[in-house]
Amino acid sequence: MDSRTASEAPSTTRRTKVLVLAAVAVTLLLWASAFVAIRHLGRDVPPGALSLGRLLVASVALGVLVFRRPRTWPGRRDWPLLLLCGVGWFGVYNLALNEAERRIDAGTSALIVQIGPIIVALLATVFLGERMHRWLLLGMAVGFAGVVVIARGFSSGESGDMVGVWLAVLAAITYAVGVLAQKPLLGRLPGPEVTWIACIIGAVVCLPWSGELVTVVRDSDASTLWWIAYLGIFPTAIAFSTWAFVLARSDAGTLTLTTFLVPFIATLIAWALLSEVPPPLTFVGGALCIAGVLLTRRRPRPKVGGASG
Repeated sequence: MDSRTASEAPSTTRRTKVLVLAAVAVTLLLWASAFVAIRHLGRDVPPGALSLGRLLVASVALGVLVFRRPRTWPGRRDWPLLLLCGVGWFGVYNLALNEAERRIDAGTSALIVQIGPIIVALLATVFLGERMHRWLLLGMAVGFAGVVVIARGFSSGESGDMVGVWLAVLAAITYAVGVLAQKPLLGRLPGPEVTWIACIIGAVVCLPWSGELVTVVRDSDASTLWWIAYLGIFPTAIAFSTWAFVLARSDAGTLTLTTFLVPFIATLIAWALLSEVPPPLTFVGGALCIAGVLLTRRRPRPKVGGASG
């Protein structure tokens, strides 16, 4: 019995690794495709209507996942963080990103949103008491220099405008706020419940655009409605679920680095489906953004020796 158990253990470990890799691939592909779908729909669907439609579909899809098993509901102390996460990450983020992608291409939007981890690190020093160190300062400087380079590329080209760049930065900021709000919640509540409730809150934020959504549903063709449903089901409900599956079985720090592939996947999909390529300076600025995030993840070496008191 012991020998059989020992022989089954490597097989189970191998199967888990394969499932994790598959879940990572699915998550990155779906998240990248979201930027392209938003860019495609931005020509016909207003940002508010698109945000509300996506979040309503996602709320239903996530609700099915939540109510299929025993649920854990938030306590009174959880609601301020849930509101912050829902309003910031699911509400304002979607509105800002959707408007940004009416102005700039999908690949550039995805690259700018990648500065989110830098903003998370900065906010953590303010609100969570984490220490500001030289690598964090250097990483922030390099990352935001990348945004400036991207903005410069758009200010001198014809493929977009700087308003779109700064709206994408706003999306990155609200993403960072949402991540910080979500972090303590996930220590007390299951991920599906947190995501579902935050999604509903985001939909409530977007209710002022319900009239626009009714018009879109009434006047749009089936293809447009399908793409709105796609955004709600696949990059939102399914991708967040596969990401939670991966986080539960992998190192979060190492795993986060894989999200750097999202802008490049988004650029390839946009090139194939929409025939658009970011301005040349975007690639330079994007490289600086990613380098900045990597620098913020470095930690100073602990001091050896020295006085103790």
